[in-house]
Amino acid sequence: MAYRRKTRAWSLALCASTMLAFSGSAAQAADQFKQAADGASIECAVSARELTRFALVDDQFASVSKISTGTPYNDFAVTNEPLRGDIYVSVPETYAARSISFFATTKKGFVYKVSCQIEPVPAVQVFITNPAIATNKASDWESETPLETSAVRLIQAMANDRTIDGFEVRQSSALPARVGDLEVQLIADYRGSALAGKVIRLANRGRKPLTLAEADLASSQTLAISIAQPTLKSGESTVAFIVGSNGGLGHD
Repeated sequence: MAYRRKTRAWSLALCASTMLAFSGSAAQAADQFKQAADGASIECAVSARELTRFALVDDQFASVSKISTGTPYNDFAVTNEPLRGDIYVSVPETYAARSISFFATTKKGFVYKVSCQIEPVPAVQVFITNPAIATNKASDWESETPLETSAVRLIQAMANDRTIDGFEVRQSSALPARVGDLEVQLIADYRGSALAGKVIRLANRGRKPLTLAEADLASSQTLAISIAQPTLKSGESTVAFIVGSNGGLGHD
């Protein structure tokens, strides 16, 4: 395993491969997934006749503030479910307005403004995530050891296909790139707070054996790197694990 090695020609192929865009998965039509920062506005749709569930990912609702009309037939209701910290919104058939709005405070101290259109749809769920929560979890994991030690721990996690709390892990659909006889393809991308890791597939497309050095794949931003099988016969492939600073290895 090497640290902060020089960039060589094969690192150009790595950069070309890792800069390709990732494909996202479509959310289910029945549920709504929202991402919001502290103080942000969240727009959504609530059911006109059935319950709408609002759930926070890795957080819970602490309180909801809204204006009451004083007349139950023309006011929507918000019920807090104490076990999971979710809230449920119900709108009466006599409700005159076409939208609802309220402020929600969470147990981790975030505040959101929720504005929703009332739609003639069945019961729905609205899931709300805040990237700051995941970033804090990743930062806690990274700070357990010195940064370069954490980089080695991240390589170990990637090599064993383990998830890390707070890290975003995305599988890549990037096409392979070629430099000479070497084929380089991004397989997976790990993103934490300070660290970023990449799983790279390397294949020898030439007729002669090929020996890979860690310095051939490292850049100035690389903190740790490991190649599972440095020497490849013609047609053989291996996997490399590269860890650097978040933002320093390229992103889509």
